[in-house]
Amino acid sequence: MGQGLGIKKCDFKVTVNNNNHHTEEISTERLIVRRGQPFTITVCFSAPIHNYLWQLKRILLIAQTGSHPSKADGTQTEFLISSLGDQKQWSAALEEQDPCFWTISVNTPANAPIGQYALLLHASKSDHLLGNFTLLFNPWCQDDEVFLANEAQRQEYVLNQDGVIYWGTENAVLAQPWDFSQFEEDIVDICFTLLDVGERHRDKDHTQRKNPVYICRIVAAMLNCDEFRGILTECGTRQYFNGTPPSKWLGSGPILRQWIASQCKPVRYGQCWVFAAVMCSVLRCLGIPTRVVTGFTWAHNTNSSLSVDEYYDEDGTLLTQDKNARVWTFHVWNECWMARADLLPEYSGWQALDATCQNKSKGPSFCGPAPVQAIKEGDTEADYDVCYFFAAINAKCQVWIQKTDHTLKPALGSTKYTGNNISTKSVDSERCEDITHNYKYPEGSFQEKVVLDKAYTKIKKLEATSSSSKTQFSFIPTALEEPVNLFIHLQLKNFLLRGQDVPLSIEVFNHSGGEKATHLLVGAQSLHYNGVPVTQLWKEEFHFTLRSNEANTLQVFVPYSQYREELGQDHLLRLTAILKDEDSFYIYLAQEEIIICDPPLTIEFPENMVQYQPSMAKIGLLNPLTEPLEKCVIVVAGRGLIYRQRKYKLGSVQPKSIQQLQIPFTPTQAGPRRLTAHLTCLQLQNLKTYKTTNIATA
Repeated sequence: MGQGLGIKKCDFKVTVNNNNHHTEEISTERLIVRRGQPFTITVCFSAPIHNYLWQLKRILLIAQTGSHPSKADGTQTEFLISSLGDQKQWSAALEEQDPCFWTISVNTPANAPIGQYALLLHASKSDHLLGNFTLLFNPWCQDDEVFLANEAQRQEYVLNQDGVIYWGTENAVLAQPWDFSQFEEDIVDICFTLLDVGERHRDKDHTQRKNPVYICRIVAAMLNCDEFRGILTECGTRQYFNGTPPSKWLGSGPILRQWIASQCKPVRYGQCWVFAAVMCSVLRCLGIPTRVVTGFTWAHNTNSSLSVDEYYDEDGTLLTQDKNARVWTFHVWNECWMARADLLPEYSGWQALDATCQNKSKGPSFCGPAPVQAIKEGDTEADYDVCYFFAAINAKCQVWIQKTDHTLKPALGSTKYTGNNISTKSVDSERCEDITHNYKYPEGSFQEKVVLDKAYTKIKKLEATSSSSKTQFSFIPTALEEPVNLFIHLQLKNFLLRGQDVPLSIEVFNHSGGEKATHLLVGAQSLHYNGVPVTQLWKEEFHFTLRSNEANTLQVFVPYSQYREELGQDHLLRLTAILKDEDSFYIYLAQEEIIICDPPLTIEFPENMVQYQPSMAKIGLLNPLTEPLEKCVIVVAGRGLIYRQRKYKLGSVQPKSIQQLQIPFTPTQAGPRRLTAHLTCLQLQNLKTYKTTNIATA
C-alpha cells in the first residue's frame, strides 16, 4: 500500500477484546466480538507512516462477510478512520498513534449481520487483509434486538454451559443433566456452517442474518432432518439401528461434531429433548438468550385443534387409532429472548420455538418463534405458529372406549387437560422453576375464560369464512353430559424404584339412589413418552354390588415381575380402571401414570479441590434388584474436570450390593464445575446423575 509502506502485523488484542465481549471461553486465539460494541486493534506499519501520508488519499477499513460480499446487500461496508467514531454504524476511531503504529477502535452497528468477517485496510487503491473476526448477537447492548437487561439472566441464558432438562410426569418431574458446550472452540464454526447449509437449502443468503427471528427459523429447520439435511434424525418408538439412542446423549458437542465430521449427514437419533438441547446450544453460541422448557400433558399434532381423542378397548388397553394426534406425557421445546420488530411491542420478550416435527396444514414442520405473551392471551393469528402452541397446552382430551363391534362409547369422568407444570431451570440454580403462568391464566379464572372465549370466537369466524373444508382450528366439542351415578378414583405413588411392586388404590362410589351391579377391570401397560403404548402388562377383574351411597376401596399390586421385561425406554406405566354399570351402557374410566426410577447413582468429591492439582471422585452404584446388573458401563464427562468423555467397564454388580468406582482427574478450570455420570447395562439404559463442585483457583 502506498509506495514503500507496508503493514508488518495487526494485533487484534484477542485477550482484552474477547473478555470485554464475554467470548473469552470460546477462544483465546481468535477475535470473537458482539455487535453494537467497539473492539480495539493495533496496526503496525513497516515504516513511519507520516512519511507516506501525502501519498495516501484516504485510509479506510472494509468489513465483509459471506462468499459474495456486496455493499448493496449490507454484507460489505467501507468506513473511514477518523478521530471520532459513530456507535450507531460501522465506524473506526483513531485512539492512539505513533510513528509506526495506529491503535484503532472499531465499532459495529447493533443490527449488523452476524457472521465470520474479514477486516481489510484500504489505502491508495490497494487492500491489505488485517485479519478475520467473528461477529455475534449482543444481549449486553441496548440497541440489539436480543438485549436482555438482567445480568443474572444473561449469565444463565447465554453463558451457562451446564443445563438441566426436565422429564417424567406432571406429578413426578425429574431432572437430567445436559452439557450445552456452546463455548467449546469448534462449536462456533459448526454453528455458522449450520447456517450456511440451511440457507443453501432455503435459497437464502447472509443478508438476513441481522434478524434473530430469521436465525431462529433457520436453526429450527436444520435441527430435524425432516427439513432438508438436518442435524438429527427423529426416532419415534423403533429400535435405534446404526445410531445412538436419544437417552445416551450427554451433551450437544458430540452431536454437532458428528454432524460436521460426516459431511452434514443427519446424526441418529434424537427426540424432542435432544432437539431442544442442541437448539439451545446453537442459539446461545450465536448470542441469542435461550432456555429449554418442558411441558407436561402436551397435545401433539392436533393441527391447531382444541380437542384430541384417546381410544381404549373394553379391557382398558390404549389403542393407537389416531396415528398422529395424541397426548404426550411431556414435551420439550425452547424459548428465546428478543424484540419482535415485526409485531406489536407487547409481543417482545420470550418466544416459543419447537424443532420437533408437527403435522401442519401449511408451512414448515417446526413451530415458532411464537410470542409467549400471544400464546397466553389467545392471540392465535400472531406469527409464528401461536395457534399450534395454544392448542397444545389448552386442548381437552376426550377418552373413547372401542367396543368389539368397533362402535365408540365415551368414557365418563376421564377428560384430560393439557399444558401442566411448564418447567425450566431457574437462574443461577439447579432448581426447577414453574413458568406455567407465562403461558396460561390460572385454571378456572375469569381471565382464562376470556382467553378461551376469544380463541373460540376466532374459530367460529374461520369456520364461517373459510372456503376450504379444513380450517386453522377445529372447535372444541361440547362437553358430554355425564350422569352422576358412579365415581371412580385411582390413587398411587408418583414414582417408584425399579424392583418394587406398584401399589394401587381404587375407590368406587355409588352416587345413585339405587343399588348398582358393577364390573371393574384394572390394567397396567407400559408407555412411550409420546403416548404410544408399548404393551399390556397386567390386568385384574372384579365384580361387586354397591348399595346407594356406598363406597368400595380396593388395594391391588402390579408385581415387579409383570413389568420387569417390558418397561419400555421411558419407564412409564399407565394404570387404568374401567368401571361398567351392568344395568346401563355407561362406562367410567380413571387413569394415572407412574414413572419407574432407576436405582441411585451417587457422586462424591473431596472437600477441597484446587485447579491443576490431581484429585479423585467416587461414583457409587446401589443394585436394589434381586438379579445382578450385567455388563455395566459408566461414561463420565465434566468440562474443566475431564477432557471430553471417559468410559469405564464395571462388569456385573451383584444383587443388593453397592459398587464404587474411583475417577482420577485434574481440574483445569476454576469455579463451579459439574461431573456427569451415565450408566448402562443389560437391565438399565438411562441412569444419569450429576454433581457440581467448586474448584479453587490455583
